[in-house]
Amino acid sequence: MNRRNILWSAVSALGAAFGASRAQAATGAGPGNKLKVVYHLSDAEKVNFVLGNIQNHIDGVGGPDHVTIALVIHGPALKAFHSAQANPDISRRVSDFSKDGVELAACGNTMKAQNVTLADLLPGFVNLERGGVVRIAELQSQGYLYLRP
Repeated sequence: MNRRNILWSAVSALGAAFGASRAQAATGAGPGNKLKVVYHLSDAEKVNFVLGNIQNHIDGVGGPDHVTIALVIHGPALKAFHSAQANPDISRRVSDFSKDGVELAACGNTMKAQNVTLADLLPGFVNLERGGVVRIAELQSQGYLYLRP
């Protein structure tokens, strides 16, 4: 083998190793690590889509024990989670997610704007008194991957 081929092989191997380590670091899902993801939902027309994404995510990784998920909701989307207005499918999904350990978080600023309390929302929600975007930033600083479908 000539020097050029040896050098090319070495560079290729290093590149492949670096790429694999970067991919593993980007997902945070190395051996023994649970993937941590925060879903950001503010668009009312995307509520069912995002809830479907979360269920697909849980199913895709082999169940809720293999992923930590937070759903942060603010703006118009929060209305879909008012107990009085929620459709049965959304109510069922929220209940299932709560049982699976998904953090269901409602922006405190949005709650004030919509004049609702936790009692007015579906069971399982927590009030983010400092705001939804603050919670998203906190989670990202803790290594959560940010998804806004």
